[in-house]
Amino acid sequence: MNRCIALLGGSFDPVHNGHVALGAHFAALLQADELRVIPALPWQKTALVATPEQRVAMLQLAFQSLPCKVTIDRQELDRGTATYTIDTLRAIRTGTGPQASLVFLMGADQLQRFDTWHDWRSLFDLAHFCVAARPGFELDARHIPSAVALEFQRRLAGPAELHAQPSGLTYIDASLALDVSATGIRAALQRGQEPDSLIPGVVLDYIEQHNLYKN
Repeated sequence: MNRCIALLGGSFDPVHNGHVALGAHFAALLQADELRVIPALPWQKTALVATPEQRVAMLQLAFQSLPCKVTIDRQELDRGTATYTIDTLRAIRTGTGPQASLVFLMGADQLQRFDTWHDWRSLFDLAHFCVAARPGFELDARHIPSAVALEFQRRLAGPAELHAQPSGLTYIDASLALDVSATGIRAALQRGQEPDSLIPGVVLDYIEQHNLYKN
């Protein structure tokens, strides 16, 4: 059977329970052989607070207890410049070969602006895409760019099909609705609040030890 690798990219500034739940949920649903977490230097966001090394350290802490194999993929950080998802997927595909199933995981908020991703239509040549619902972000075509909605609709398939094929399919899961954002967590920490229910305890300890996200 083909290897299945779930890919979870993001700024992770900081990583929170929503990220962990998203990765764990789809890794189990897909019966993935590996969850690969990819901290980014994103071109669509403002300057990050934590350093690349601090974000990697927090990711290692946050995902250490998952039952599946978890790898922190540093390639975007090591490039040292903002990068496009398509470049990362091409590099991963080169490393895995043509037969592995690559499944990129994302939230519905990312789906709403998917048509702003560089060369977005070509992404399906490299990977599948799994989308999780999120409160406030609808999954129907009224809230998604029409071209994106059409592309996702015609490629819809089940988890077993995604596992069995290398790329090109989509899956939308409305059962995992988590209203957590790193922006909100940073704001709470700046106010002196501890968002215990939103962030893994080991990550919160790290944030306090390194005096991150304070005014």
